[in-house]
Order: sequence, then structure tokens, then C-alpha cells
Amino acid sequence: MSAIEKIKKQVSENPVMLYMKGTPDMPMCGFSSRTVDALKKCEKEFAYCNVILDQEVMQDLPNFKDWPTFPQLYIKGELVGGCDITLELFESGELKKMIDDATAK
Repeated sequence: MSAIEKIKKQVSENPVMLYMKGTPDMPMCGFSSRTVDALKKCEKEFAYCNVILDQEVMQDLPNFKDWPTFPQLYIKGELVGGCDITLELFESGELKKMIDDATAK
């Protein structure tokens, strides 16, 4: 499976998917850490991929939706954005609504 196929599978199978440096318990950059904090405060589970351990994903993800930096947050298969956009959505209350909608059964 190519890295792009893997990414497509991950974003389609996980309502909330975060591509980050490190893990939610041990982020390896400040942007990933702040994004994880906002997601955790929404009190819903989310999937993640540590791009440091998956170099193919790290190389190909910026081309997947033309977004060059990490972290990258996807909700319901759509790119939401990086840290700044995620934090703005969190502060406005919109991120929680988007995640609640995506994870509703």
C-alpha cells in the first residue's frame, strides 16, 4: 500500500484523524502539543499518526491536500488545517461541534 493510499484509508476510517509529531501523550513539537490539548478538551477520542515514525506519510502527506506543515487535522475525511486553525476553532466552540457531529453514532 502506498503512503497516499494509507492516508486515504486513515482519514476515511477515522472520524477525527491527527497527523502529528510524536504521540498525544508525548508530543514532539509545540504545535502538535497545542493541537492535542484542544482535541483532548473536546472530550472525544481521536486517531493519530506519528509522522516521525512513518517517514513515507511524513513525505507524502503535504501533497495529499496541499498543506505543507504538521500537525494536520482531518475531520470526516476533510482537512481542517494545522495548529492555528484548530485553536481558533476550539476557542470559538466550533471544533467541539465539528467533532461531536463527526463522532455521533
